[in-house]
Amino acid sequence: MQTDLEIARRAKLRNVVDLAREQFRIPVDHLEPYGHYKAKLSPATLNSERRGQGKLILVTAISPTPAGEGKTTTVVGLGDALNRLGKKALICLREPSLGPCFGMKGGAAGGGMAQVVPMEDINLHFTGDFHALGLAHNLLAAMMDNHVHQGNRLDLDLRRVTWNRVVDLNDRALRRIVLGLGGVGNSYPREGGFEIVAASEVMAILCLSRSLQELKQRLGNITVGYSHAREPIRASDLDAHGAMAVLLKEAIKPNLVQTLENNLALVHGGPFANIAHGCNSVIATLTGLGLADYLVTEAGFGADLGAEKFFDIKCRKAGLRPDLVVLVATLRALKYHGGADKNSLEREDLESLERGIPNLERHLNNIRNHYGLPCVVAINGFSHDTPAEIALLKDRIDHHSVPVVACDHWARGSQGSLDLAQTVVETIAATRANFKFAYDEKDSLWEKITKVATRIYGASGVVADSRIRARIRRYQKEGFGHYPVCIAKTQYSFSTDPLLRGAPSGHVLPVKEVRLATGAEFLVVICGDILTMPGLPRRPAANEIDLDEEGRVVGLF
Repeated sequence: MQTDLEIARRAKLRNVVDLAREQFRIPVDHLEPYGHYKAKLSPATLNSERRGQGKLILVTAISPTPAGEGKTTTVVGLGDALNRLGKKALICLREPSLGPCFGMKGGAAGGGMAQVVPMEDINLHFTGDFHALGLAHNLLAAMMDNHVHQGNRLDLDLRRVTWNRVVDLNDRALRRIVLGLGGVGNSYPREGGFEIVAASEVMAILCLSRSLQELKQRLGNITVGYSHAREPIRASDLDAHGAMAVLLKEAIKPNLVQTLENNLALVHGGPFANIAHGCNSVIATLTGLGLADYLVTEAGFGADLGAEKFFDIKCRKAGLRPDLVVLVATLRALKYHGGADKNSLEREDLESLERGIPNLERHLNNIRNHYGLPCVVAINGFSHDTPAEIALLKDRIDHHSVPVVACDHWARGSQGSLDLAQTVVETIAATRANFKFAYDEKDSLWEKITKVATRIYGASGVVADSRIRARIRRYQKEGFGHYPVCIAKTQYSFSTDPLLRGAPSGHVLPVKEVRLATGAEFLVVICGDILTMPGLPRRPAANEIDLDEEGRVVGLF
């Protein structure tokens, strides 16, 4: 069997500028080529007269498992299939992080015959967006520490610094460190740490900003810490936001690439819906809606994380109204949720499958009942799926009255997703979305956390110590109560226990930390044992990645 990388290398790529002109009549002067197959899209394209008129389709998934679900692959397959049906369709994906590429999860460019290319570039340095984000974030950290070293005119309390540094790699040794050792020439010693770039507030700001001017304003609103008088100190107080915006002036422009079938694709913004908001950029989404009749996008991990934040943060802030959700599941993953061992998932196992179906049903109920959106279930197929298993799944969720479509885009590209594409078009035409949020803007911060926990996760409630509760009350009193909440928790379960599979109920959501993101304008709520700097597994993917004798990358997948 060929690897994803080998399949990608066989692709017959076309010049992306030619594709942009042919498929969407994008003027050449709106494009900034990065070679032949990548280009930055000018913000001028966002000002299209058709802005926002396309149908918005979100692809999300059941809770992730080691068996995989194939969310990005389904986005690519569905987008290609819509184009094959003669629809004017565009896909909009998130950019991969180097952390998972060299760690455990791998890249994020799709797979098999449903990929975006050039795959190596997209999964590695791409157009440099992540590097620019990391530099902008760390520039603010350096200017903050320099301010203290040069006299600390703002009276920053080193015990109340909230701004860490970032790097786009998994490195557990950097989670908690001591800075400033080595004498007076190296500033003042203090505790600090690193997070991965995708968890940076700068990433969220870039993804939520609709213009360079808004980006600069949001950067200036970042809180880096507090003075001894408990007054917030912002990036604008340090005069850092202008230089940060300069570093990001190219990164804010969406990236254009193509699928294996030479259909255009937007790839822009950050991943990681378990520790961040996990959506691609608003500017890319709005641009795509202005260009296409159907825009297919994704949100990270399971629907309880990525879809919840897509709806309650991104759609709320950008005024987006989705038309339909595609919920991706695999029979392998459902059997795993039903208790099957990961080494036995290729065998027919109707009992485990039946026990695992409640995970899909929980996500399905959330999408339809809490968000008011029509849904299509996509069964991302594997060669060992059996007719009996597919029939059982369809039978068990028949009472939900939602279409269930088996797909084979990994092996057959758009041809394997034609039924899904046709079902999506028909469902949008026949069903009116009644989109709503999981909580109201006027709810208190604590009420928002509780509503997500009880309505979306199936928890019985939220617990936090008195220190955390007092901090949330203080944020509420200081005027931040209208902020949405960005809950960070494990992606593997509705609970905060990654080993609790299926659809657990009655558990509690333990809040361990809260962070106020005044630039992104949401409250980060860290729950359970989730970490904002991942570590590498026992044998990371980096052990297999190399260059062959001809200088080509091997082992990337």
